[in-house]
Amino acid sequence: MDSFVPGISLVEPHPLMTLPFLVMLIGIAVMPFVHAHWWERYLPWVVAGLGSVTVVYYVFSLHNGLRMVHAAHEYVSFMVLVGSLFIVSGGIHIEVKGEAKPWLNCLFLVVGALAANLIGTTGASMLLIRPWIRMNKYRFTGFHLIFFIFIVSNAGGALTPIGDPPLFLGYLKGVPFWWVAQNCWKPWLVMVGGLITVFYFLDRRNFLRAPASIREVETGKQYWKVEGGVNFLFLILIVAAVFIKKPNGFRECLMALAAVGSWFLTPSRVHEANLFTLRPIREVGWLFLGIFATMAPALDYLQAHAGSLGLNSDSKYYLCTGSLSAVLDNAPTYLAFLATAMGNAHLNLENPQDIQAFSVSHVGELMAISLGSVFFGAFTYIGNGPNLLIKAMVEEMKIKTPSFFSYVIRYSFPVLFPLIILICWMFFSQ
Repeated sequence: MDSFVPGISLVEPHPLMTLPFLVMLIGIAVMPFVHAHWWERYLPWVVAGLGSVTVVYYVFSLHNGLRMVHAAHEYVSFMVLVGSLFIVSGGIHIEVKGEAKPWLNCLFLVVGALAANLIGTTGASMLLIRPWIRMNKYRFTGFHLIFFIFIVSNAGGALTPIGDPPLFLGYLKGVPFWWVAQNCWKPWLVMVGGLITVFYFLDRRNFLRAPASIREVETGKQYWKVEGGVNFLFLILIVAAVFIKKPNGFRECLMALAAVGSWFLTPSRVHEANLFTLRPIREVGWLFLGIFATMAPALDYLQAHAGSLGLNSDSKYYLCTGSLSAVLDNAPTYLAFLATAMGNAHLNLENPQDIQAFSVSHVGELMAISLGSVFFGAFTYIGNGPNLLIKAMVEEMKIKTPSFFSYVIRYSFPVLFPLIILICWMFFSQ
């Protein structure tokens, strides 16, 4: 069986080789809560140790070193995109004065969801998280962070290939650019509208608990000012680079140049006003290096046994793609299930004409895989790249964030999960 990676044969790994990946996931979930200082200090060693087990296995046991080379290439591309957006957005300072009322917060989240489709969930998250904190500075709580991640960092970007990494990979393979918007706008409205509705009632209760002096005085002091405008040009350059497919590496070079240009052209006062440091991106870089280095056996084992999974309906593709996207990076998970669906249809993932034919004849399956990867990516901190980066940035600002389990138990299951099931019933139950 051929893998979805050109020139790389899919060799089924031993099931035990998924253990390094499981250990990595457990470490991400547990260690910051159990012993944060130890985890922060020894994270590079943990990543090196677990990653080397997988690399050595693929190179010397499976004789499939190209698989690890491809994983390294994916990681570099991913981090160049995330890192460049992090640096460029860090050079834009949106000064906000005054406390926001619930309706203004909801409007802000709507704008953030739409912006995610224009500059990506990573770009929108990096650009808007600081003003989001500032406009709620007197009453910023865990649910403000989590709903920002739900909407701006994930669900909002489900309408264009620029919006979320899985959809971008589908576009590179041959899915028409406007296919997602044309076919997924109704589920997008249900998810984003549902999340904002729940947020409004939670935020209204939070607002009414604030002292009267804040509600009456601070909400009347709304003031917005933007500095570092040159970085909007660099954001445009990064977004334009997303459309470049060849030659290999040129896209990443343009993004890196945008980051370098932003770093040197942004006045130091703007970085200081944003409390900007490189620590969050370093932490996320190590975490995702561990994920990319160890997740290959899990993905390959899944693809090798795809035929035995009984994926014979849109709802199963939606729930299975989503379930793994919640704990794996959702981009390779999207590709794994897209390869499975196309294989079941006797089509080739590496043929753009087959991709276009699949997008016409299997609309439901492609919708299910696309939305499953995007919506479930919000379920945990590790489901999508911006989630951990936002968490790290907020912690850098000395703001307490919900733990991994608190995120899932207090917010994902009671808020996100019912909407996920509602969408499954409304759009994929036939």
